[in-house]
Amino acid sequence: PKGQYNDFGKYSYRSCEDIFEAVKPLLKEKELVLQLTDELVQIGERYYVKATAKLYDENGQVENTAYAREEETKKGMDGSQITGASSSYARKYALNGLFLIDDVKDIDATNQGEDKEPKKVTKGTSKEEAKATPKQIEILNKFYKVDSLNKLLSTNKIEKLEDMPLVKANEIIKGIDKAISEKKGKEQNGTN
Repeated sequence: PKGQYNDFGKYSYRSCEDIFEAVKPLLKEKELVLQLTDELVQIGERYYVKATAKLYDENGQVENTAYAREEETKKGMDGSQITGASSSYARKYALNGLFLIDDVKDIDATNQGEDKEPKKVTKGTSKEEAKATPKQIEILNKFYKVDSLNKLLSTNKIEKLEDMPLVKANEIIKGIDKAISEKKGKEQNGTN
């Protein structure tokens, strides 16, 4: 459930702690162990908190990873608070992916911290019709240079990123995450 409420933005949202509260009884009942880890990684010139959520049982594990970029500065926050906020955000989305929590209707997926009306998936809008979220657009802008971005748009027969289908944006971002993980694995193994 979305157990938190933002008075300023007038919306409910789900925190990492809300997810913990919901899964703890299930973990105990199913004899599972949940582990969350953070790692600070540098991609280009920016730092990201890489959060990994792992779910263990007697037969093995499944895991999901999510990234959140650390802002260089944020009004009213010191460095440790910025890192902590990025960690919470990355952990929440790692848990969302691990437990298949749909963030399409989650205000965090659309909230730009401004007074703009967030994009909504309304009743009757299919997943195929839903458009990329502002967060997805930000990620795609970050990882694609202008020429590559234009090619991506042309290949998908769309004029601007805001028109990209949500499903396609998810697919591309998963590919980016996989490439980052593979690159990191090669670097750790000493190969290029």
